[in-house]
This record gives sequence, structure tokens and C-alpha cells, in this order.
Amino acid sequence: MANLLLGTRKGLIIYQQDGNGWSHQSTHFLGIPVSLTLVDERTDTWWACLDHGHWGCKLHRSTDQGKTWKEIEAPKFDEGMEVKEGVPAAVKYLWAMSHGGNDKPGVLYLGTDPGALFKSADNGDTWQLVTSLWDHPSREKWFGGGRDNPGIHSVVVDPRDSNHLYVAVSCAGVFESYDAGETWLPVNKGLKADFLPDPNSEIGQDPHIIKACPSNPDVLWQQNHCGIFVTTDGAKNWNEVSQKDGPANFGFAVAIKHDNPDQAWVVPGISDEIRVAVDQALVVCRTDDGGKTWKEQRTGLPQENCFDIVYRHCLDISGDHLVFGTTTGNVYYSNNLGESWKRLSSDLPMVYSVEIAD
Repeated sequence: MANLLLGTRKGLIIYQQDGNGWSHQSTHFLGIPVSLTLVDERTDTWWACLDHGHWGCKLHRSTDQGKTWKEIEAPKFDEGMEVKEGVPAAVKYLWAMSHGGNDKPGVLYLGTDPGALFKSADNGDTWQLVTSLWDHPSREKWFGGGRDNPGIHSVVVDPRDSNHLYVAVSCAGVFESYDAGETWLPVNKGLKADFLPDPNSEIGQDPHIIKACPSNPDVLWQQNHCGIFVTTDGAKNWNEVSQKDGPANFGFAVAIKHDNPDQAWVVPGISDEIRVAVDQALVVCRTDDGGKTWKEQRTGLPQENCFDIVYRHCLDISGDHLVFGTTTGNVYYSNNLGESWKRLSSDLPMVYSVEIAD
């Protein structure tokens, strides 16, 4: 029976599959923002990243599917380290998490604000800063976008080769490593940043999320501040596939069909300072041909007076099932690849992350 993990502004809310729908199972960390979850299928371990505000970031682990939780020391910088001259380095947000590959059962990665990548070799008991990325010569050009500092919000591990990694930094771009993080190269050819003097700058791009297709990891999709981009050659070249005269353009989240790299979903919004649903009507856009064309999926979604936006970690897919959560506490699900939607709840806190755990 599948579980649905919703990280929200007021706790971790878990639903369980009930026929073709979902029923509430439990709530954890009531009143505390949960920025992200990870279900590590290698060990059946559940992770919850917490943002206590004044008390800082906390990390919790469960080995019994959420029945009990144990706090694990969150990653931290060494004393005296600085983000930039005069600014002490301190972890402000846990923004990305991934396991390190099936052949490395104890390896985990965490991406943070400020833009650091931490690695654990012992299932999260201890964490070490990946200094090669922190010390990358391009970092002096990184800058904050929606957050004060640049942050790592996406970590992708190639299922064919666990030494092959991608991370995405807002605002800097996508970086690739072939040696488990010992060295890094920016891979942003074809992206555009129309807010920069040079829109084609190698550093300074603003990816909102990157994801790889599980069945063909050379195909990666990117929802970007300046559009939707896809690569079919392992990030050597990115191609914009936004709609010129339609809603599929600005947004945060993207989902890819596990066995079809050409089929993807986005939930668009109006960009920059407005940040509401396009025409105040909630729509999911699906492509079946690698972004050449897009189909608007509106059945079951509100089409007037809608202020919802879907954050970068708030859309997930499993088989033919999709689920997304919004900034106004609405959660919608589809059992038919988005052809129609049903509302799971309209009474939740702001949703920060959505994960379907099979």
C-alpha cells in the first residue's frame, strides 16, 4: 500500500492509499515546518528535514515507516567558515536530499542554503562538506534568488553510475561530476537568464528543479525561472521547450514518466513578484513528445479566483498516479496521468514537498 508524505508548514502529514484515493494516516512534528522528505527505498528509511526557524534546521530518521522518529545531527559547517567575507557559514535550510546509489547503501547527499553539498557515508550518522563544490572557483559568482543565499535544491544520482552526479544551484546553474563529487563542471549550455546582462552566461542561471528520467537518465528536465528546458544528451546541451503562447512556461515543479522520457508535467504560474496561477485558473500542462507540444489538463481543478502556486518539490508521480500540493494548502491527485483531478484536501497548511512512497 502506497504512502503519501506531505511536508507542510505545520508538520509532516501522511496519507495512505485507499482504493483509488487517499486517507489520512498520521501527522508528525505538529506545528514545525517540514521542508523536505526522502524515502530511501534501499533501506526503507524515511527522512524528514525540519526548519525550526529560531532553533535552526533539524534532521529526523525513521526505520519503521514513521511510527517512531530519531533526531540525527544535521550537517554543519566547520567553525570559522564563511559564505563570503564577513558572513559566517551556517546551514539555514535543508533543500535537497538523495541517496547515493544502490551500490553505495550508506551514502546520502544533502543540499542546503547556503549553496553547499554534504555527504554521508554511514546512513546519515555523520556528514561531511563536499569541499570541491564549496571551493569551486565559480562560487564567487553565485547569488541568491528567492532566498538570500544561493542554494542547492536538486541532487541527481545517475542510477547507472553512482559516481555520476548533478546538482542544481539557484542562482548559479547545473553542475556535473563524474567522480562522486571530487571535481565539478558547469553544464548550462542552452539555458538563458534574461535577468542578467549576458543571458547566456555560463554561471548565474536559475534552475528551479532538475530531474532525470529513471529509464533514460541522459534525459533531464528542468523547470527554470526563464522557461522549461530539456536535455537528451546528459546536460551537454539544453533546449527550451516552453509554450510561446500558452501557460507552460514559468513554474517550479516538474514530473517525468518513469518509463517515457518524452512525457512530462509542469504546473505553471505567473512569474516574478505576482506568483499566482495563470489567469487565476489552476492548470497542469503535459507533454507527450518531449516538449514539442503541450496539453492543458484542467478537469477537476479550480478555474477562477485561484491563487495557488506549486513549489519545486511539490509534484510527484508513481505509475499513472500524480499528486501535487500548493501554497494555499490544496492537494490534488490524478489516477489517469492528469486527464482528470480530484482534491484530496483543501484544509492543509502550505505544502513544501510531496512524495509518493510505493
